[in-house]
Amino acid sequence: MTPPRRENNGEAEAPFQSLTPDAALERLRSSMQGLETEEAARRLAREGPNSLPRPRKRGPVAIILRQFANPLVVLLIAAASVSLLIEEPADALFIGAVLLFNALVGAFQEWKAERSAEALDHYLGTIARVRRPSDSGHTLIRQPASQLVPGDVVEVEGGDAVPADIRLLFAQTLAADESLLTGESEPTSKDAQHQSATECGLADQRGMIFAGSTIDRGRAVGLVTATGAKTAIGGISKSLHSPDLSDPPLVVRVRHFTRRLSILSLLAVSAIGFAAYSRGTALEEVFVTAVALAVAAIPEGLPIAITVALSIASRRMVARHVIVRSLPAVEGLGACTLIASDKTGTLTQNKLTVVQLFSPLDGSWDSAIDIDTSSPGKARLLEAACLCNDAEIGPNGPVGDSVDCAFLMAARRSGLERAKMALEHPRLAEIPYEPAKRFQATLHDDAKGGYLACVKGAAETVLPLCADSSGEMLQLAASWAAEGLRVIAVAQGQVPREALEKGEPPQNLKFLGFAGISDPLRPDAPLAVQRCQQAGIEVRLVTGDHPKTALAVASDLGIAQHPNQVLTGTELREAGESAAALIARAQVFARVEPMQKLQIVETLRETGHFVAVTGDGVNDAPALRAANVGVAMGQAGTDVARAAADLIITDDNFASIVNGIEEGRIAYNNVRRVTLLLLATGFGEIVLFLLTLVANLPLPLFAVQLLWLNLVTNGIQDIALAFERSDRDVLKQKPRPPEEALFDGRMAEQVLLAGLYMGVATFFVFQQAIAQGWSEAEARTTALLMMVLFENVQALNSRSERVSILRLPLRDNPVLISSILLALGLHLASAWIPGLGSTLGIVQPTWYMIVSVLPLALGLVVVMELYKRLRGRIL
Repeated sequence: MTPPRRENNGEAEAPFQSLTPDAALERLRSSMQGLETEEAARRLAREGPNSLPRPRKRGPVAIILRQFANPLVVLLIAAASVSLLIEEPADALFIGAVLLFNALVGAFQEWKAERSAEALDHYLGTIARVRRPSDSGHTLIRQPASQLVPGDVVEVEGGDAVPADIRLLFAQTLAADESLLTGESEPTSKDAQHQSATECGLADQRGMIFAGSTIDRGRAVGLVTATGAKTAIGGISKSLHSPDLSDPPLVVRVRHFTRRLSILSLLAVSAIGFAAYSRGTALEEVFVTAVALAVAAIPEGLPIAITVALSIASRRMVARHVIVRSLPAVEGLGACTLIASDKTGTLTQNKLTVVQLFSPLDGSWDSAIDIDTSSPGKARLLEAACLCNDAEIGPNGPVGDSVDCAFLMAARRSGLERAKMALEHPRLAEIPYEPAKRFQATLHDDAKGGYLACVKGAAETVLPLCADSSGEMLQLAASWAAEGLRVIAVAQGQVPREALEKGEPPQNLKFLGFAGISDPLRPDAPLAVQRCQQAGIEVRLVTGDHPKTALAVASDLGIAQHPNQVLTGTELREAGESAAALIARAQVFARVEPMQKLQIVETLRETGHFVAVTGDGVNDAPALRAANVGVAMGQAGTDVARAAADLIITDDNFASIVNGIEEGRIAYNNVRRVTLLLLATGFGEIVLFLLTLVANLPLPLFAVQLLWLNLVTNGIQDIALAFERSDRDVLKQKPRPPEEALFDGRMAEQVLLAGLYMGVATFFVFQQAIAQGWSEAEARTTALLMMVLFENVQALNSRSERVSILRLPLRDNPVLISSILLALGLHLASAWIPGLGSTLGIVQPTWYMIVSVLPLALGLVVVMELYKRLRGRIL
């Protein structure tokens, strides 16, 4: 696709891909320093936000109508129609009102889901690094990509999502993944000086990068030429929208379970209906009652309730710094058995500080804070580290890579000016830092007609490039690493320009020394690791740092204590077929390459672990996708890492991952609570009808009474169970097996026991009422009240499958308590509401009715408490 050409005074302007960088800057009245803040604001007001058009939202009527696309709803509409045919308009009106009420509830939940998706967009918005003019040249600021305008000058690097259509001004070893736009599977190399033909496809525009693509490697400075709908991807699609609103696997499994249960229930209901018809009940009444009983027996609202439970959990996670990109991650966290965690910024504070320096020119080491620039060795080391550096110190502090920032701040404390160095030694070329290379090199003009190379990186990578390195240097680096310091080696030397421009590492350098950089642990990290271990979750450290540094950090965290628990990338590469055994045994993985991290994750999954893995770089994306739950960092993470992850930690804190696991376990338990409540009460109603048929008694409940019972009173309470937070010891329990069925043996036992008690007790009350000469209306009123009370009690019982409800404070779930009082109050009041009592076929309950059924209802508490205690003793 070729972008349209602009018209200028009746003549077509050349497209940006055919312009030189200087010509592109001139056309948009910009400069390498970027736009002034005021000018950018004016352009934003004129051009509008840099965002794609959103798909048209469904209106409220369309959302409500969607709620009626359900087989059971169709059955209920048929029941209402039959009621009209047999001249029972009150029943038809009530069924219609119930359907409308449930449609409104479903529509509200769908609206909430859309609002959650919009909130997710807000949290996941791309952040752009934008240049603004300053006295020293330019300042780099971070701002939402939605505020970009044509003429802005931005910087991008490996792992970034391209925020707009951009004409490159400078590029170093840049390649972009444009598969979304062009279909090309391989990254496309880019060249800032390339000028494409006026008419050419996107894949041939090597001087441009486009919104919708990602930077695979390298870095660049570019000029924004188009934003929003005017970008190339904006012309391809007007309705791209990222959040995935598909049903989670748990909901899908429950829906399949519900369908199987529906078949069994329909068979049972058909048998009941046939028996009632054989006994002389009118066919119309049999049909309407059978439909209502089917609604009672089939937990059709279960998938909706589960989605609500997961949605509530995702909103709670947001408050605890965890953004859920897909609801399945909420479910998966409950089964997590192992976390493969990065170190920097996750377990540590990512506040890197140079605390020690060593230079062989001085022959001693000391604290960077105490450096005197008269010390030639240390001053030269800091100068080289600041030249080989891509960070900047802006008005709000340093911006850029954390190691680069640490060197800039150390130089500032020492009285060295980075801007002055850059003027004296302008950069000519560079080899960007990549995890696989473990070093960065820059080439500068040394003002004497030669080319000066500055290099910094891992000691074992940089020292071999130096002519004066020795084994003693490596021993010194190892001793610093054993103290928990990150050791950076710095070197410098004269090299041919052509070699560095080709990406070849410089040779025969002068070793300038080591910098020991401290990154203190987060204060809450040791406790968070301990909480994981108590929860049966292993924590393993995966880092690119020196093995001794990694072990020192792991020891402070309580992850590992001995060197034989550390596995290095070199050892893993040389292990061959025994690699799986080494991975299974190791607690710390050091000097690991990106693809080895993927190997570690895949191997741990093959050994039976349910793995959560953290990552922040573009090279972490494969491991994040391979993990059961991928966790990306929201602050330090790249756009590619966030796109590959299931969860995003907004504060980059390991403790937040543990909080997410806690919320995930609570969410899964809430799903079980809702399931237990709906299945137990539904089974109790089936038992009640079967017993009355066997006893040749009248139908205990009419169709409208069953609908009232299940879709109104019970419907208020099942959603409230999704707010439960009574699992105070949830992180002291072992992880559930990932393959565990939702409806397992324990739940089956409780459903059968509670359902039988409810059915038998209600049958006994109904039978005694008939035997004592009560009218059928009075008997049904009592039976209906009995079932409402049972629903109230069972909602309390369902708060825990193991713990006594007497040990669960009511204040832990005020929503549930309110829903119980609302359901009971609404039912008691219904008999006095004009028209509603007669429609329900009930009379005003007497105190005798209430007092006579209340002890039996509370007896359900005794039954389930005895079950919990006995089962706990047996198992």
